[in-house]
Amino acid sequence: MLQSLRQRAVGGGRKARLRNPQDKLFYILFYFKCYPTFDLAGLLFDLDRAQAHYWMHRLQPLLEAALGEKMALPERKLASIESFMARFPGVERVMIDGTERPIQRPQDPEQQKLNYSGKKRRHTRKHLAAVDQRKRVLVLSKAREGKLHDKKFHDEDDIAGSVPDEIPIELDLGFLGVHKQYDNIRIPHKKPRGGKLSAEQKAENRALSQSRVICEHAFAGVKRYGAVSSIYRNRIEAFDDHLMLTAAGLWNFYLMAA
Repeated sequence: MLQSLRQRAVGGGRKARLRNPQDKLFYILFYFKCYPTFDLAGLLFDLDRAQAHYWMHRLQPLLEAALGEKMALPERKLASIESFMARFPGVERVMIDGTERPIQRPQDPEQQKLNYSGKKRRHTRKHLAAVDQRKRVLVLSKAREGKLHDKKFHDEDDIAGSVPDEIPIELDLGFLGVHKQYDNIRIPHKKPRGGKLSAEQKAENRALSQSRVICEHAFAGVKRYGAVSSIYRNRIEAFDDHLMLTAAGLWNFYLMAA
């Protein structure tokens, strides 16, 4: 005699902890802000460690897609000047710089060498970003190894090539040489070997530095999120790139709502 399958009563079973969209949004925003371990996230939200991991990776792409629909995500690469003008009307000036985030020391010796940053004295991953006068992140490159020099990074991505000639681009001396390729580059004067800068050149460098500080303010705004400022712990390949992209989108959305 065949036994009938057991039927679960309506409303039976374990109750979900993240029951509605508001709970899910709070969870993923909390993760980005505080970057807890999955053990701690599970404890705080009454979830199993595996469920805390599952929901983070389930919700992060949804948050990224939502920011994309709000036009808050930075572009990864612009194909032309026309694309820049259509996507970013009203931009008065652009600042390009690199930003790094620390990672755990790789076990592979070759990866250790590639990701060791002489600037930060630690192992890092690097992004190149373009910021406008409103501290908005316009373009964000893919994550690369921390050892990569800013000038070489830019030569491969060529962010300046998609910016119209009438919009000035402000750089630091890490991009020395780019000013020979484009007419709208503003870069500090480099002290000649064995010589000195004139008082006028020092004043120009100081004015440019004061103008470019907006770029550092934008990076500081993005790195309000612990998921992109703390040492990267996740194991999924290239996930650090998605974290940075989403954090930049959250920062841009904050500026849009301010």
